[in-house]
Amino acid sequence: MLEEVECWLARRSWSAADRPLDSLLAARARAGESSRGSVSVVLPALNEEATVGEIVATIRRELMEKVRLVDELVVIDSGSIDATAEVAREAGARVVHRDAILPRIPAVPGKGEVLWRSLLVTGGDIVCFIDADLKDFSADFVSGIVGPLLTDPDVQFVKAMYDRPFGDTAGQGGRVTELVARPLLNLHWPQLAGFVQPLGGEYAVRRSLLERLPFPVGYGVELGLLVDALHTVGLDALAQVDVGVRKHRHQDGQALGRMAAAIYRTAQLRLSRGHLTRPALTQFERGENGFVPRTHAVDTEERPPMCEIEEYVSRRAA
Repeated sequence: MLEEVECWLARRSWSAADRPLDSLLAARARAGESSRGSVSVVLPALNEEATVGEIVATIRRELMEKVRLVDELVVIDSGSIDATAEVAREAGARVVHRDAILPRIPAVPGKGEVLWRSLLVTGGDIVCFIDADLKDFSADFVSGIVGPLLTDPDVQFVKAMYDRPFGDTAGQGGRVTELVARPLLNLHWPQLAGFVQPLGGEYAVRRSLLERLPFPVGYGVELGLLVDALHTVGLDALAQVDVGVRKHRHQDGQALGRMAAAIYRTAQLRLSRGHLTRPALTQFERGENGFVPRTHAVDTEERPPMCEIEEYVSRRAA
């Protein structure tokens, strides 16, 4: 590991317990009524009726009603066919359908697409993304990663870190991280080798940074944002906070393969700023007569920095 990264680990890695809620509330009070300390929490959701309600209810109860740390809580529905939107709304979130945001640009499937569009329907100076499939959710996931942004003006991007059990086995989750993302980062962006969960879906970022970054529309969004943030603001503006244990629904092996392909493509684009010759991935499933090939497109589209979108610029100027 680079000496620079070892120093960064000592300076920019914390535990959620290092910043108790009262210290965060005091930081917000010092900011007064300005937008410098306002916080928006965004949950991208697709068919998450089983978990989204508890997450929304916990954030609203612990961080909006008991204390005022979060200013707005928005669920962006990607077109769920279950009761995700209804459950989230009943739990206390504002629910916005992905397709209702920036309708002049047709939406494409993908998590990154939803995160990008969320900037147009939120107003907080700090935007906190939380995945909607988390189980046994704790409000520390939000307060932990928002904390450094409220208390340290030099910090601009904070990732959550945590243990990721796989079933009953500790530490075996995050398979795409260990097999794809971590080797890519260590080989090509060694300054990012200190991130425990580089692909984790829980992170908080200053809007002033997010609006300057391109967003891969699919699974590559987390790696893309992290790499581009490094090049935009430097390693010392990045940080991570230990929030405990993350439990969530696990994908099957083939879904992980598609995720890995999208992440590799995101890395390849940033290394060469070119295009893949064949942006597709063929996988195999056993059928009645043997193995059947299934070919899936690897998402190759990226959305431009939001500060280049006319509607966003007009909204922020109003």
